[in-house]
Amino acid sequence: MSTPHTTPHFQAFRETRAAHWDGVARRAGPSFAGRAYHRRLEEIYRFLVPPGLRVLELGCGTGNLLASLQPSRGVGVDFSPAMVEKARELHPGLEFVAGDVHELTVDGDFDVVVLSDLVNDLYDVQRVFARLTDGVRAETRLVMSFFSWLWEVPLRSAEAVGWKRPSLEQNWLTPDDVENLLDLTGFEPLRRSCEILLPLPIPLLAPLCNRFLVKLWPLHHLALTHVLVARPKPRRREARPVVSVVVAARNEEGNVEAIFDRTPEMGAGTELIFVEGHSRDDTYGAVERAIAARPGRRAKLFRQGGEGKGDAVRLGFAEATGDVLMILDADLTVPPEDLPRFVEALWSGQGEYVNGVRLVYPMEDEAMRFFNLLGNKFFSLAFSWLLGQPIKDTLCGTKVLLRTDYERLREGRAYFGDFDPFGDFDLIFGAAKLNLKMVDLPVRYRARTYGTTNIERWRHGVLLLRMLLYACVKLKFV
Repeated sequence: MSTPHTTPHFQAFRETRAAHWDGVARRAGPSFAGRAYHRRLEEIYRFLVPPGLRVLELGCGTGNLLASLQPSRGVGVDFSPAMVEKARELHPGLEFVAGDVHELTVDGDFDVVVLSDLVNDLYDVQRVFARLTDGVRAETRLVMSFFSWLWEVPLRSAEAVGWKRPSLEQNWLTPDDVENLLDLTGFEPLRRSCEILLPLPIPLLAPLCNRFLVKLWPLHHLALTHVLVARPKPRRREARPVVSVVVAARNEEGNVEAIFDRTPEMGAGTELIFVEGHSRDDTYGAVERAIAARPGRRAKLFRQGGEGKGDAVRLGFAEATGDVLMILDADLTVPPEDLPRFVEALWSGQGEYVNGVRLVYPMEDEAMRFFNLLGNKFFSLAFSWLLGQPIKDTLCGTKVLLRTDYERLREGRAYFGDFDPFGDFDLIFGAAKLNLKMVDLPVRYRARTYGTTNIERWRHGVLLLRMLLYACVKLKFV
């Protein structure tokens, strides 16, 4: 019995498509509107795909998009021999293969698979996604763009007047359609965005529309292009991890013994890394004595050279040796007994950046002041919109990620700069930029039993607003 991919209808579809794109390859470049569209699309992909990664592009055309991503290894696949020949001429440093992505076998170790405006032009989108499932790693990201069905008539009109090169019949899929197909084939959508409101090279107006207005309600409904990022569905790791728990401790002498006594051994072992930050009490001495009294416990102590929790966390992570990096606030407002649940959520693959949430369960009296609570709720809404993934509590100190992901985050830190004395947003923004799967994990938030908070509510609130605006430019309006 024949399958849909051996039927005469499919063979005719493929031959027609190949002849069409061969003809496009032999003509001059895209129209003036097409050039503006592709320039903007390259900007979007360069934001989502950092340079230096191993990138596979399906439906690569002439390879211009792939080349713009500056991959350490770039492979393009296209079923138009003329397109592949032209791509090889234009970009001799990249690899290009003529082939049908419906029959693709992925055997390379790729960080990113790009499908730029490809799903609109496929015979069987589900089959193409399924062909990728077994050939990509758990860390691989699918990054794709596709046209909005609302633009079918405008695009046909643009073709009629010569502003857009002619195209064949398209699949007009909604984002929900594509997400459903991803789910059926073993992928999990991470984030999606609406892009390109004005695909014409009009100075000032085009950047205003395509960077800012298209991200705002209700104009985002009119976007030409949907962009979607997905990952393979989670797979449990077999090996047990070593867990590094970083404790930034300032004026926390009275909590040191409890941290040692209450922090459980997790995975293949747990190391405690204390970073003492210019305390007025004897926090440093208390940690020294606790380490000496427990020779069997893996623990390290460092004195912070800089200022702020963010600086302390970066030092602790740099000195950590574990597979899993975790932050525990020294005030013990998040119980150390909850930490194994964070490791489980991360190591099982359910999340790649696990963020504690204090705003689900009832809090103990005096655990959080009223205006702090309002501020946290405001920032949860703002950052969920900003990051494209739900994040309910941006300021909870307990955050967990893999060492390998943190190293990638650190390498890309220059994109944001040194803007965050707390350390929370440095990690959140970095995780969002890497398209890590964020998971909120509710915890019981408790009142302090020793000392006073180091947070200055109003001054730090103003600083958070400044960082929010800064992140809008760096993460949303790009």
